[in-house]
Amino acid sequence: MSKLTEITKSVKKKEIVRKWHLIDCNNQVLGRVATKIARLLQGKNKRNYVSYLDMGDYVVVINASKIIVTGNKSMQKEYKSYSGYPGGLKVKTFEKMLTSRPEEIIKRAVSGMLPKNKQRKKRMGRLHVFKDDKHPFVNKFSKSNN
Repeated sequence: MSKLTEITKSVKKKEIVRKWHLIDCNNQVLGRVATKIARLLQGKNKRNYVSYLDMGDYVVVINASKIIVTGNKSMQKEYKSYSGYPGGLKVKTFEKMLTSRPEEIIKRAVSGMLPKNKQRKKRMGRLHVFKDDKHPFVNKFSKSNN
């Protein structure tokens, strides 16, 4: 009689292989791109994914200044930062943020979609966002995966 059940082996930390992914945000919707990026950073695209290990890949995002949002979000969406002092609340709209710091828009969207645990900071460290299509990671991958 043959084996009826197969033995499941768990993934070890030294067996994790990290790939590089290039994502172009030219005329793409912010939320849809952010979910793709969060999925790649977590490693959920891999068939041997386990939630307790950080199996994610490196992600390079280009053309962050050309990202779009749907509806009236370009005028209504606000980004807030608070210094902790009275009167220290700063509010910027999406339009102002897109002209001054477009990389921050994508980083905040992806950070909000990642699980709030100890691995979040490491995963965000593997995310590299650039305003235009010039980046220093050209030799890391041969073709665009997206």
